[in-house]
Amino acid sequence: LKSARKHDDSCIGSGSINNSTSSRFIAHTTVSLNCSPDVKARCLYGGSIRTPPSRYGGVQVFTYKELELATDKFSEANVISNGGLGVMYKGVLADGTMAAIKRLHRDGKQGERGFRMEVDLLSRLSCPYLLKLLGYCADQHHRILIYEFMPNGNLQQHLHHPSNQHRPLDWRNRLIMALDCARGLEFLHEHASPTVIHRDFTCSNILLDENLRAKVSNFGLAKMGSDKINGQVLTRVLGTTGYLAPEYASKGKLTTKSDVYSYGVVLLQLLTGRVPVDIKRPPGEHVLVSWALPRLTNREKIDEMVDPAIQGQYSKKDLIQVAAIAAICVQPEADYRPLMVDVVQSLIPLVKNFNSSASTRFH
Repeated sequence: LKSARKHDDSCIGSGSINNSTSSRFIAHTTVSLNCSPDVKARCLYGGSIRTPPSRYGGVQVFTYKELELATDKFSEANVISNGGLGVMYKGVLADGTMAAIKRLHRDGKQGERGFRMEVDLLSRLSCPYLLKLLGYCADQHHRILIYEFMPNGNLQQHLHHPSNQHRPLDWRNRLIMALDCARGLEFLHEHASPTVIHRDFTCSNILLDENLRAKVSNFGLAKMGSDKINGQVLTRVLGTTGYLAPEYASKGKLTTKSDVYSYGVVLLQLLTGRVPVDIKRPPGEHVLVSWALPRLTNREKIDEMVDPAIQGQYSKKDLIQVAAIAAICVQPEADYRPLMVDVVQSLIPLVKNFNSSASTRFH
């Protein structure tokens, strides 16, 4: 992949921005979320304040009662998904805005840390390829995050559980989603300062809007990285099996290249329609990366890998290029993986071929 450090001006930080060519987002101090029980509002701010501020860092502060109204008292009928850290509900805010409202489970430090991380990051980062945080609630023991509503669910549902609601994705859609996600990670790695490592980039955390455009979501496990070149953070291993880079899974060494590996796994899923780990497959095919790597660089075997749902929708040349990007992203050695900015520059011409009428969106 040819290195090309062109930055996407459509993604900017809503905090203070320096005037250097890198236009890096300057992070603020992490907000304290210790609630004071004697405050009537019982929201983010303690002390003598009797009513919660309506906004914090560009997002709205909600009361628990407002969110009860929005979700019909967190009705089962409004449940979108139920994950390890909380339950996501569909709701309608007081101004008529449709929203996805995530009520985090009350137990565990990870849920509290994830809540703080999401509020701190998403209240200041503004990028069309990241899920937008509309607001949050920290009344008493409640920890609730309010996001823009994404009507087409997540990529996992479309790829692996197609139905009347989640139709199979064609080649063009998959290419555009690959580029959208790459731009989201590029923003986190190249424009945020300090660098943000997502740490749990998976198909389930890629959400789709009404036009099947993708946005990266779920920043609860995100980690601030080092601004040094190849800077690494030593940390305990968290994330999703099948997506973890080898050096992170085995030694806890976390860098932006760990996200690049996870991105490569997602790209393989887009290509093959397979899940990262599938013990129902024949021996030698259980782990997607191990099975795919030797085939990605074999021009005769590439076609055999492709998801049957997209057979015949692509040119051999484009398929080989996407396979090459996937192969370099999932290299066992982190140093051999590309930067996300290089992945973006490699995908842009492929998307333009299919989307020439809207090519100005991808400059």
